[in-house]
Amino acid sequence: MALAGITGAVTPLGAGATRSPGVAAARVPSRLGFVSTRGAGPVGLAEALYAGLAPDGGLFLPASAVRLGRNLGAATFQDTSAGVADALLEELRPMAGEAARAAIDFPVPLVELAPDTYVLELFHGPSCAFKDVGARFMAQLMHRVPPPGDRGGTPRRHHAGAGSAGHTVLVATSGDTGGAVASAFAGRKGCRVVALFPNKGISEGQRRQMTTLAGNVTAVAVRGTFDDCQRLAKEAFADSDLSARHRLTSANSINIGRLLPQIFYYVHASCLFERPPRFVVPSGNLGNLCAGLLALAAGAPMAGLVAACNANDAFRRYLAGEKSSKEARSRPTPSSAMDVAWPSNLERIRSMYPDLAELRRYATAVSVSDEDTIDCMARSARRGYLLDPHGAVGVRAHELTPAPEKTPTVILATAHPAKFPETVWRATGQRPLAPPSLERALAGEERWIETEAELDALASVLACGSSLRGGRWRRS
Repeated sequence: MALAGITGAVTPLGAGATRSPGVAAARVPSRLGFVSTRGAGPVGLAEALYAGLAPDGGLFLPASAVRLGRNLGAATFQDTSAGVADALLEELRPMAGEAARAAIDFPVPLVELAPDTYVLELFHGPSCAFKDVGARFMAQLMHRVPPPGDRGGTPRRHHAGAGSAGHTVLVATSGDTGGAVASAFAGRKGCRVVALFPNKGISEGQRRQMTTLAGNVTAVAVRGTFDDCQRLAKEAFADSDLSARHRLTSANSINIGRLLPQIFYYVHASCLFERPPRFVVPSGNLGNLCAGLLALAAGAPMAGLVAACNANDAFRRYLAGEKSSKEARSRPTPSSAMDVAWPSNLERIRSMYPDLAELRRYATAVSVSDEDTIDCMARSARRGYLLDPHGAVGVRAHELTPAPEKTPTVILATAHPAKFPETVWRATGQRPLAPPSLERALAGEERWIETEAELDALASVLACGSSLRGGRWRRS
Protein backbone atom coordinates (compact mmCIF):
# COMPACT_ATOMS: atom_id res chain seq x y z
CA MET A 1 0.00 0.00 0.00
CA ALA A 2 1.48 3.34 -1.02
CA LEU A 3 0.26 6.02 1.33
CA ALA A 4 0.96 9.70 0.85
CA GLY A 5 2.43 10.56 4.20
CA ILE A 6 2.14 7.05 5.67
CA THR A 7 4.86 4.78 4.42
CA GLY A 8 5.45 1.09 4.72
CA ALA A 9 3.39 -1.90 3.70
CA VAL A 10 0.19 -2.70 5.51
CA THR A 11 -1.54 -6.01 4.89
CA PRO A 12 -5.02 -7.06 6.02
CA LEU A 13 -4.74 -8.39 9.54
CA GLY A 14 -5.53 -12.01 10.22
CA ALA A 15 -7.34 -13.67 13.11
CA GLY A 16 -4.31 -13.99 15.32
CA ALA A 17 -4.57 -10.68 17.15
CA THR A 18 -5.22 -11.04 20.84
CA ARG A 19 -6.57 -8.80 23.53
CA SER A 20 -4.10 -7.05 25.74
CA PRO A 21 -4.33 -4.45 28.46
CA GLY A 22 -2.17 -1.37 28.31
CA VAL A 23 -0.85 0.64 25.39
CA ALA A 24 2.32 -0.47 23.66
CA ALA A 25 5.15 1.93 22.91
CA ALA A 26 4.51 3.40 19.47
CA ARG A 27 7.01 3.39 16.64
CA VAL A 28 6.69 6.99 15.49
CA PRO A 29 9.14 9.71 14.45
CA SER A 30 10.42 11.98 17.17
CA ARG A 31 8.65 14.92 15.53
CA LEU A 32 5.60 14.01 13.49
CA GLY A 33 5.04 16.42 10.62
CA PHE A 34 2.18 16.80 8.18
CA VAL A 35 2.07 17.08 4.40
CA SER A 36 -0.64 18.25 2.04
CA THR A 37 -2.49 15.89 -0.24
CA ARG A 38 -1.36 18.26 -3.02
CA GLY A 39 2.33 18.23 -2.12
CA ALA A 40 2.99 21.15 0.24
CA GLY A 41 4.83 20.66 3.51
CA PRO A 42 5.89 19.17 5.73
CA VAL A 43 4.72 21.45 8.53
CA GLY A 44 4.53 21.05 12.29
CA LEU A 45 1.45 20.29 14.34
CA ALA A 46 0.72 23.90 15.32
CA GLU A 47 0.66 25.09 11.72
CA ALA A 48 -1.51 22.18 10.56
CA LEU A 49 -3.85 22.59 13.53
CA TYR A 50 -4.45 26.32 13.11
CA ALA A 51 -4.33 26.49 9.30
CA GLY A 52 -6.95 23.77 8.77
CA LEU A 53 -6.39 23.64 5.02
CA ALA A 54 -2.86 23.38 3.65
CA PRO A 55 -1.52 26.50 1.87
CA ASP A 56 -1.95 24.79 -1.52
CA GLY A 57 -5.60 24.05 -0.76
CA GLY A 58 -5.01 20.40 0.09
CA LEU A 59 -5.68 18.47 3.29
CA PHE A 60 -3.00 17.49 5.78
CA LEU A 61 -1.92 13.90 6.39
CA PRO A 62 0.89 12.54 8.60
CA ALA A 63 4.21 12.96 6.79
CA SER A 64 5.85 9.85 8.24
CA ALA A 65 5.02 6.32 9.16
CA VAL A 66 2.77 5.91 12.18
CA ARG A 67 2.73 2.46 13.74
CA LEU A 68 1.02 1.98 17.08
CA GLY A 69 2.14 -1.59 17.69
CA ARG A 70 0.04 -4.61 18.63
CA ASN A 71 -0.78 -4.05 22.30
CA LEU A 72 -3.10 -1.10 21.88
CA GLY A 73 -6.19 -1.54 24.02
CA ALA A 74 -6.79 -0.38 27.57
CA ALA A 75 -9.51 -1.05 30.10
CA THR A 76 -11.45 2.16 29.41
CA PHE A 77 -12.05 4.30 26.35
CA GLN A 78 -10.44 7.23 28.15
CA ASP A 79 -7.27 5.24 28.87
CA THR A 80 -7.04 3.99 25.28
CA SER A 81 -7.58 7.52 23.95
CA ALA A 82 -4.82 8.95 26.15
CA GLY A 83 -2.36 6.23 25.13
CA VAL A 84 -3.11 6.55 21.43
CA ALA A 85 -2.93 10.37 21.61
CA ASP A 86 0.53 10.22 23.17
CA ALA A 87 1.59 7.71 20.52
CA LEU A 88 0.26 9.70 17.56
CA LEU A 89 1.63 13.03 18.82
CA GLU A 90 4.82 11.87 20.50
CA GLU A 91 6.38 15.35 20.60
CA LEU A 92 3.48 16.48 22.83
CA ARG A 93 3.69 13.57 25.26
CA PRO A 94 2.26 13.75 27.90
CA MET A 95 0.23 16.81 26.89
CA ALA A 96 -1.56 14.91 24.12
CA GLY A 97 -2.66 12.24 26.59
CA GLU A 98 -3.74 14.91 29.06
CA ALA A 99 -5.81 16.57 26.33
CA ALA A 100 -7.48 13.24 25.58
CA ARG A 101 -8.29 12.61 29.23
CA ALA A 102 -9.79 16.10 29.57
CA ALA A 103 -11.84 15.66 26.37
CA ILE A 104 -13.01 12.07 26.76
CA ASP A 105 -15.20 12.15 29.87
CA PHE A 106 -17.94 9.86 28.53
CA PRO A 107 -18.19 6.14 27.71
CA VAL A 108 -18.60 4.42 24.33
CA PRO A 109 -20.60 1.26 25.14
CA LEU A 110 -20.43 -1.76 22.85
CA VAL A 111 -23.92 -3.27 22.51
CA GLU A 112 -24.55 -6.71 21.03
CA LEU A 113 -27.42 -6.76 18.54
CA ALA A 114 -26.98 -10.37 17.40
CA PRO A 115 -24.22 -12.98 17.43
CA ASP A 116 -21.06 -11.35 16.05
CA THR A 117 -22.96 -8.08 15.41
CA TYR A 118 -22.37 -5.08 17.66
CA VAL A 119 -23.16 -1.40 17.82
CA LEU A 120 -20.55 0.98 19.21
CA GLU A 121 -22.52 3.85 20.79
CA LEU A 122 -20.54 7.01 20.10
CA PHE A 123 -23.31 9.40 21.16
CA HIS A 124 -22.88 9.70 24.93
CA GLY A 125 -20.95 12.98 24.82
CA PRO A 126 -22.39 16.48 25.37
CA SER A 127 -23.78 16.92 21.84
CA CYS A 128 -25.04 13.31 21.61
CA ALA A 129 -22.95 12.53 18.51
CA PHE A 130 -19.62 10.92 17.62
CA LYS A 131 -18.22 14.33 16.65
CA ASP A 132 -17.74 15.05 20.38
CA VAL A 133 -14.61 12.88 20.36
CA GLY A 134 -12.80 14.87 17.69
CA ALA A 135 -14.15 18.33 18.55
CA ARG A 136 -13.44 18.11 22.27
CA PHE A 137 -9.92 16.75 21.74
CA MET A 138 -9.18 19.48 19.22
CA ALA A 139 -10.39 22.16 21.66
CA GLN A 140 -8.22 20.73 24.43
CA LEU A 141 -5.24 20.51 22.08
CA MET A 142 -5.63 24.15 21.06
CA HIS A 143 -5.79 25.04 24.74
CA ARG A 144 -2.31 23.57 25.14
CA VAL A 145 -0.62 24.32 21.79
CA PRO A 146 -0.08 27.99 20.87
CA PRO A 147 -0.44 29.11 17.26
CA PRO A 148 2.69 29.40 15.10
CA GLY A 149 4.58 32.54 16.05
CA ASP A 150 2.97 32.80 19.50
CA ARG A 151 5.87 32.72 21.97
CA GLY A 152 7.97 31.02 19.36
CA GLY A 153 5.28 28.55 18.37
CA THR A 154 6.59 25.96 20.81
CA PRO A 155 4.06 23.66 22.48
CA ARG A 156 3.80 24.48 26.17
CA ARG A 157 2.54 22.34 28.96
CA HIS A 158 -0.68 23.79 30.36
CA HIS A 159 -0.37 26.97 28.33
CA ALA A 160 -3.77 28.30 29.35
CA GLY A 161 -5.75 29.57 26.41
CA ALA A 162 -2.85 29.05 24.02
CA GLY A 163 -5.05 28.81 20.98
CA SER A 164 -7.94 30.94 22.04
CA ALA A 165 -6.84 34.56 21.69
CA GLY A 166 -8.56 36.22 18.76
CA HIS A 167 -9.26 33.07 16.71
CA THR A 168 -12.42 32.26 14.77
CA VAL A 169 -13.27 28.60 14.44
CA LEU A 170 -15.22 28.36 11.19
CA VAL A 171 -17.14 25.12 10.76
CA ALA A 172 -19.55 23.83 8.13
CA THR A 173 -22.00 21.23 9.39
CA SER A 174 -24.46 18.80 7.90
CA GLY A 175 -25.90 18.39 11.38
CA ASP A 176 -23.73 16.94 14.14
CA THR A 177 -20.38 18.69 13.67
CA GLY A 178 -21.75 22.15 14.47
CA GLY A 179 -23.25 21.15 17.80
CA ALA A 180 -20.15 19.24 18.85
CA VAL A 181 -17.78 22.08 17.93
CA ALA A 182 -20.03 24.72 19.53
CA SER A 183 -20.17 22.68 22.74
CA ALA A 184 -16.41 22.02 22.76
CA PHE A 185 -15.43 25.68 22.30
CA ALA A 186 -18.35 27.39 24.06
CA GLY A 187 -17.22 29.93 26.65
CA ARG A 188 -13.54 29.76 25.70
CA LYS A 189 -12.16 33.25 26.16
CA GLY A 190 -11.19 35.06 22.96
CA CYS A 191 -12.26 32.17 20.75
CA ARG A 192 -15.28 32.55 18.50
CA VAL A 193 -17.20 29.79 16.73
CA VAL A 194 -19.05 30.47 13.48
CA ALA A 195 -21.13 27.43 12.49
CA LEU A 196 -22.59 27.26 8.98
CA PHE A 197 -25.56 24.93 8.50
CA PRO A 198 -28.06 24.41 5.65
CA ASN A 199 -31.20 26.35 6.57
CA LYS A 200 -33.53 23.43 5.79
CA GLY A 201 -31.17 20.47 5.99
CA ILE A 202 -30.83 19.53 9.67
CA SER A 203 -33.11 18.44 12.49
CA GLU A 204 -34.46 20.81 15.13
CA GLY A 205 -32.34 19.17 17.81
CA GLN A 206 -29.17 19.57 15.74
CA ARG A 207 -30.00 23.20 15.03
CA ARG A 208 -30.78 24.05 18.64
CA GLN A 209 -27.44 22.70 19.84
CA MET A 210 -25.87 25.61 17.93
CA THR A 211 -28.53 28.31 18.17
CA THR A 212 -29.13 28.23 21.94
CA LEU A 213 -25.54 28.71 23.10
CA ALA A 214 -25.08 32.39 22.09
CA GLY A 215 -21.99 33.95 23.76
CA ASN A 216 -19.00 33.18 21.56
CA VAL A 217 -21.05 30.93 19.23
CA THR A 218 -22.62 32.40 16.07
CA ALA A 219 -24.97 30.04 14.23
CA VAL A 220 -25.45 30.85 10.53
CA ALA A 221 -28.28 29.32 8.47
CA VAL A 222 -27.10 29.24 4.85
CA ARG A 223 -29.75 29.22 2.15
CA GLY A 224 -28.55 26.08 0.43
CA THR A 225 -27.18 22.61 1.12
CA PHE A 226 -24.29 21.33 3.20
CA ASP A 227 -22.17 21.36 0.04
CA ASP A 228 -22.79 25.12 -0.16
CA CYS A 229 -21.72 25.49 3.48
CA GLN A 230 -18.58 23.46 2.87
CA ARG A 231 -17.77 25.46 -0.27
CA LEU A 232 -18.18 28.73 1.63
CA ALA A 233 -15.84 27.60 4.38
CA LYS A 234 -13.19 26.54 1.87
CA GLU A 235 -13.53 29.82 -0.02
CA ALA A 236 -13.06 31.73 3.23
CA PHE A 237 -9.87 29.84 4.03
CA ALA A 238 -8.62 30.35 0.48
CA ASP A 239 -9.13 34.13 0.79
CA SER A 240 -5.83 35.05 2.44
CA ASP A 241 -6.99 38.52 3.54
CA LEU A 242 -10.24 37.26 5.05
CA SER A 243 -8.54 34.31 6.72
CA ALA A 244 -5.78 36.46 8.22
CA ARG A 245 -8.16 39.22 9.35
CA HIS A 246 -10.26 36.82 11.41
CA ARG A 247 -7.49 34.30 12.18
CA LEU A 248 -9.65 31.53 10.78
CA THR A 249 -9.19 27.92 11.70
CA SER A 250 -11.39 24.96 10.82
CA ALA A 251 -12.99 22.40 13.09
CA ASN A 252 -14.34 20.21 10.30
CA SER A 253 -12.65 16.91 9.61
CA ILE A 254 -10.58 18.78 7.03
CA ASN A 255 -8.58 19.80 10.13
CA ILE A 256 -6.10 17.08 11.07
CA GLY A 257 -6.66 17.95 14.75
CA ARG A 258 -10.29 16.89 14.39
CA LEU A 259 -9.56 13.82 12.31
CA LEU A 260 -6.76 12.10 14.26
CA PRO A 261 -8.71 11.60 17.52
CA GLN A 262 -11.35 9.64 15.64
CA ILE A 263 -8.74 6.90 15.52
CA PHE A 264 -9.27 6.47 19.28
CA TYR A 265 -12.52 4.54 19.11
CA TYR A 266 -11.39 2.28 16.28
CA VAL A 267 -8.39 1.23 18.34
CA HIS A 268 -10.46 0.80 21.49
CA ALA A 269 -13.18 -1.29 19.84
CA SER A 270 -10.82 -3.39 17.73
CA CYS A 271 -9.00 -4.56 20.86
CA LEU A 272 -12.19 -5.76 22.58
CA PHE A 273 -12.31 -8.90 20.41
CA GLU A 274 -10.23 -12.03 20.07
CA ARG A 275 -10.53 -11.75 16.28
CA PRO A 276 -10.08 -8.49 14.33
CA PRO A 277 -13.53 -7.00 13.72
CA ARG A 278 -14.96 -5.47 10.60
CA PHE A 279 -16.25 -1.89 10.96
CA VAL A 280 -19.37 -0.52 9.26
CA VAL A 281 -19.17 3.26 9.06
CA PRO A 282 -22.13 5.55 8.27
CA SER A 283 -20.44 7.81 5.72
CA GLY A 284 -21.11 11.34 4.47
CA ASN A 285 -18.06 13.60 4.31
CA LEU A 286 -15.84 10.51 4.81
CA GLY A 287 -13.88 11.82 7.79
CA ASN A 288 -14.94 8.86 9.91
CA LEU A 289 -14.00 6.38 7.21
CA CYS A 290 -10.67 8.14 6.64
CA ALA A 291 -9.91 7.86 10.37
CA GLY A 292 -10.67 4.15 10.17
CA LEU A 293 -8.24 3.73 7.29
CA LEU A 294 -5.59 5.62 9.27
CA ALA A 295 -6.24 3.35 12.26
CA LEU A 296 -5.83 0.29 10.03
CA ALA A 297 -2.61 1.66 8.56
CA ALA A 298 -1.31 2.38 12.07
CA GLY A 299 -1.75 -1.26 13.07
CA ALA A 300 -5.17 -1.50 14.74
CA PRO A 301 -6.39 -5.12 14.38
CA MET A 302 -9.22 -4.69 11.88
CA ALA A 303 -10.74 -6.89 9.18
CA GLY A 304 -11.64 -4.01 6.88
CA LEU A 305 -14.25 -1.28 6.60
CA VAL A 306 -17.65 -0.89 4.98
CA ALA A 307 -18.77 2.62 4.05
CA ALA A 308 -22.53 2.75 4.66
CA CYS A 309 -23.90 5.45 2.34
CA ASN A 310 -27.39 6.78 1.78
CA ALA A 311 -28.55 7.96 -1.65
CA ASN A 312 -25.59 10.38 -1.63
CA ASP A 313 -23.09 7.65 -2.40
CA ALA A 314 -20.09 9.35 -3.97
CA PHE A 315 -17.69 6.91 -2.30
CA ARG A 316 -19.54 3.83 -3.54
CA ARG A 317 -19.44 5.26 -7.05
CA TYR A 318 -15.76 6.09 -6.67
CA LEU A 319 -14.94 2.50 -5.65
CA ALA A 320 -16.96 1.27 -8.64
CA GLY A 321 -14.85 3.42 -10.94
CA GLU A 322 -17.73 5.75 -11.85
CA LYS A 323 -17.15 9.40 -12.65
CA SER A 324 -18.55 12.07 -10.32
CA SER A 325 -19.02 15.78 -10.80
CA LYS A 326 -18.09 18.41 -8.23
CA GLU A 327 -21.20 20.24 -9.43
CA ALA A 328 -23.45 17.46 -8.15
CA ARG A 329 -26.07 18.45 -5.58
CA SER A 330 -26.86 16.39 -2.49
CA ARG A 331 -30.25 14.75 -2.15
CA PRO A 332 -32.18 15.06 1.13
CA THR A 333 -32.63 11.78 3.03
CA PRO A 334 -33.71 10.70 6.54
CA SER A 335 -29.99 10.39 7.44
CA SER A 336 -29.43 14.10 6.83
CA ALA A 337 -25.92 14.36 8.34
CA MET A 338 -24.72 12.14 5.47
CA ASP A 339 -26.29 14.24 2.71
CA VAL A 340 -22.99 15.20 1.06
CA ALA A 341 -22.61 15.16 -2.70
CA TRP A 342 -18.84 15.79 -2.83
CA PRO A 343 -17.06 14.55 0.33
CA SER A 344 -13.97 16.56 1.30
CA ASN A 345 -12.12 13.59 2.72
CA LEU A 346 -12.28 11.71 -0.55
CA GLU A 347 -9.21 13.77 -1.46
CA ARG A 348 -7.37 12.33 1.56
CA ILE A 349 -8.41 8.78 0.72
CA ARG A 350 -7.34 9.17 -2.91
CA SER A 351 -3.99 10.50 -1.75
CA MET A 352 -3.54 7.62 0.69
CA TYR A 353 -4.52 5.04 -1.93
CA PRO A 354 -3.58 6.22 -5.44
CA ASP A 355 -4.15 2.64 -6.58
CA LEU A 356 -7.91 2.08 -6.46
CA ALA A 357 -7.47 -1.70 -6.51
CA GLU A 358 -5.40 -1.43 -3.34
CA LEU A 359 -8.12 0.59 -1.59
CA ARG A 360 -10.69 -2.06 -2.52
CA ARG A 361 -8.68 -4.59 -0.48
CA TYR A 362 -9.50 -2.69 2.70
CA ALA A 363 -12.77 -0.88 2.07
CA THR A 364 -16.06 -1.47 0.36
CA ALA A 365 -19.25 0.57 0.16
CA VAL A 366 -22.99 0.06 -0.12
CA SER A 367 -25.86 2.48 -0.69
CA VAL A 368 -28.99 2.19 1.46
CA SER A 369 -32.32 3.57 0.27
CA ASP A 370 -34.60 5.80 2.33
CA GLU A 371 -37.18 3.02 2.44
CA ASP A 372 -34.65 0.50 3.73
CA THR A 373 -33.48 2.99 6.35
CA ILE A 374 -36.98 3.46 7.78
CA ASP A 375 -37.70 -0.27 7.59
CA CYS A 376 -34.46 -1.09 9.44
CA MET A 377 -35.35 1.37 12.20
CA ALA A 378 -38.77 -0.28 12.57
CA ARG A 379 -37.38 -3.83 12.67
CA SER A 380 -34.70 -2.91 15.18
CA ALA A 381 -37.25 -1.20 17.45
CA ARG A 382 -39.38 -4.32 17.45
CA ARG A 383 -36.32 -6.24 18.63
CA GLY A 384 -35.84 -3.76 21.44
CA TYR A 385 -33.08 -1.45 20.14
CA LEU A 386 -33.83 2.08 18.93
CA LEU A 387 -31.65 3.31 16.07
CA ASP A 388 -31.25 6.81 14.70
CA PRO A 389 -31.46 7.00 10.88
CA HIS A 390 -27.67 7.09 10.43
CA GLY A 391 -27.16 4.03 12.59
CA ALA A 392 -29.94 2.33 10.63
CA VAL A 393 -28.02 2.95 7.40
CA GLY A 394 -25.09 1.21 9.05
CA VAL A 395 -27.11 -1.78 10.25
CA ARG A 396 -28.78 -2.20 6.87
CA ALA A 397 -25.41 -1.95 5.10
CA HIS A 398 -24.18 -4.78 7.32
CA GLU A 399 -27.22 -6.87 6.35
CA LEU A 400 -26.55 -6.23 2.67
CA THR A 401 -22.83 -7.13 2.94
CA PRO A 402 -22.52 -10.01 5.43
CA ALA A 403 -19.14 -10.46 7.10
CA PRO A 404 -17.12 -13.67 6.71
CA GLU A 405 -18.05 -16.41 9.16
CA LYS A 406 -16.94 -15.78 12.75
CA THR A 407 -15.77 -12.25 11.92
CA PRO A 408 -17.34 -9.81 14.38
CA THR A 409 -18.85 -6.64 12.91
CA VAL A 410 -18.89 -3.32 14.75
CA ILE A 411 -21.43 -0.79 13.44
CA LEU A 412 -20.70 2.78 14.46
CA ALA A 413 -23.78 4.43 15.99
CA THR A 414 -22.99 8.06 15.33
CA ALA A 415 -25.91 9.96 16.87
CA HIS A 416 -28.54 9.58 19.60
CA PRO A 417 -32.05 8.73 18.29
CA ALA A 418 -33.47 11.69 20.25
CA LYS A 419 -31.75 14.06 17.82
CA PHE A 420 -34.20 12.84 15.16
CA PRO A 421 -37.49 12.39 17.03
CA GLU A 422 -39.78 12.92 14.05
CA THR A 423 -37.98 10.35 11.91
CA VAL A 424 -37.84 7.86 14.79
CA TRP A 425 -41.55 8.36 15.49
CA ARG A 426 -42.46 7.91 11.83
CA ALA A 427 -40.42 4.70 11.61
CA THR A 428 -41.16 3.11 14.99
CA GLY A 429 -44.09 4.83 16.69
CA GLN A 430 -41.78 5.54 19.63
CA ARG A 431 -40.51 8.84 21.01
CA PRO A 432 -36.90 8.55 22.22
CA LEU A 433 -36.08 10.05 25.60
CA ALA A 434 -33.73 13.02 25.20
CA PRO A 435 -30.53 13.08 27.29
CA PRO A 436 -30.24 16.07 29.67
CA SER A 437 -27.86 18.03 27.42
CA LEU A 438 -30.27 17.78 24.51
CA GLU A 439 -33.24 18.66 26.72
CA ARG A 440 -31.51 21.90 27.68
CA ALA A 441 -30.97 22.77 24.03
CA LEU A 442 -34.58 21.99 23.16
CA ALA A 443 -35.76 24.32 25.92
CA GLY A 444 -33.41 27.23 25.18
CA GLU A 445 -34.01 30.43 23.25
CA GLU A 446 -32.73 30.27 19.69
CA ARG A 447 -30.75 32.93 17.85
CA TRP A 448 -29.21 32.60 14.45
CA ILE A 449 -28.29 34.55 11.32
CA GLU A 450 -29.76 33.57 7.97
CA THR A 451 -27.72 34.46 4.90
CA GLU A 452 -27.07 33.63 1.27
CA ALA A 453 -24.52 31.04 0.13
CA GLU A 454 -22.09 33.72 -1.04
CA LEU A 455 -18.62 34.58 0.27
CA ASP A 456 -19.45 38.30 0.54
CA ALA A 457 -22.37 37.46 2.82
CA LEU A 458 -20.18 35.25 4.99
CA ALA A 459 -17.52 37.97 5.13
CA SER A 460 -20.16 40.37 6.48
CA VAL A 461 -21.18 37.86 9.14
CA LEU A 462 -17.55 37.40 10.18
CA ALA A 463 -17.07 41.17 10.32
CA CYS A 464 -20.15 42.07 12.32
CA GLY A 465 -20.87 39.03 14.46
CA SER A 466 -24.43 39.05 15.71
CA SER A 467 -25.59 42.40 14.32
CA LEU A 468 -28.29 42.71 11.68
CA ARG A 469 -25.73 43.28 8.94
CA GLY A 470 -24.59 40.24 6.96
CA GLY A 471 -27.73 38.27 7.63
CA ARG A 472 -30.98 38.32 9.51
CA TRP A 473 -31.15 37.75 13.26
CA ARG A 474 -33.91 35.29 13.97
CA ARG A 475 -35.31 34.13 17.26
CA SER A 476 -37.62 31.25 18.04
